[in-house]
Amino acid sequence: MMQATQLHPLWHDYPALQPELQQVMQLMEDNINIADTAITDAILAMIHSGGKLLRPAYCLLFSQFKDTDRQRMIALAASLETLHTATLIHDDILDDAKLRRHQVTIQEQFGKDVAVYAGDYLFVVVFKILAKYSSSFRSIQLNSENMEKILIGEVQQKDRHYHLDMTMDQYKEQIQGKTAELFALSCFLGAYESGQSERFAVRARNAGMAIGMAFQILDDILDYQETSHEIGKPILEDVAEGVYTSPLLFALQTDVRQDLLPLLRLQGNITSQQREQVQALVIEAGGVDQAKQLATDYTNQALKLLKKFPDTPARAMLLQLTQQLLTRHN
Repeated sequence: MMQATQLHPLWHDYPALQPELQQVMQLMEDNINIADTAITDAILAMIHSGGKLLRPAYCLLFSQFKDTDRQRMIALAASLETLHTATLIHDDILDDAKLRRHQVTIQEQFGKDVAVYAGDYLFVVVFKILAKYSSSFRSIQLNSENMEKILIGEVQQKDRHYHLDMTMDQYKEQIQGKTAELFALSCFLGAYESGQSERFAVRARNAGMAIGMAFQILDDILDYQETSHEIGKPILEDVAEGVYTSPLLFALQTDVRQDLLPLLRLQGNITSQQREQVQALVIEAGGVDQAKQLATDYTNQALKLLKKFPDTPARAMLLQLTQQLLTRHN
């Protein structure tokens, strides 16, 4: 039996949610039953590496608008966080990432083989939990579709590496698959599996989609606001890998494009000093400010949708959490 997991400090303000989030972590660990010690250790290290548990939290909160079986909702929330963890492991393999949440990644610590098996095993765990706890095949179907959308988002990002003419619509499509879809699914399942109508659940999904879009855009902005000293490694790793996000795309629509293009054409050979030049040019061109406005638009959309739900403690927490998350860099 594991000791109570240390939750992210974010949840200090939400004492009512803490016990169920602890149970989400416990259930995830309880479902890791594989003989290979290296894979087990790798998965447990990832589970306890300090993630915010945002997706299970949104699932649990949207399930609170109606009296329902809390253990079943905790299990479904655990399946969502397990799915998220699996995608992060595979993401780190594709990116050859050495760090995640300031900790050594599974693929760096245990090797790519163990990382692939760990990610694959977690996908199995997702369906094991769903098969036991979901009320209908609808949830399993939606999880399958969501995995496909996440994969498509990752493939689109890979196909668009170093694509200097990438459009804002392509960027939005990419982050929708990569990030927003899982937020949307979390909100939908919380509502739908608690016994709400599909119409209610679709409204929850729409709110989750807006939350996920704003969340990813804010993450992308952060890359342009940090210094090498703050993060302990060269800035703009995404740019060096050919992953272009909203601040850069907005800047490329201005007169600084002619200064940015020679730097971007260096691709993986771009130096730390040249990355800092890119960062300065993007800020100077107003790319960060425009990206902030885009995030603000999605944030306002999310809050407007959330305010239409019944006035309950769950809605109050949803509004507080979303406001807290999506105004963190504005």
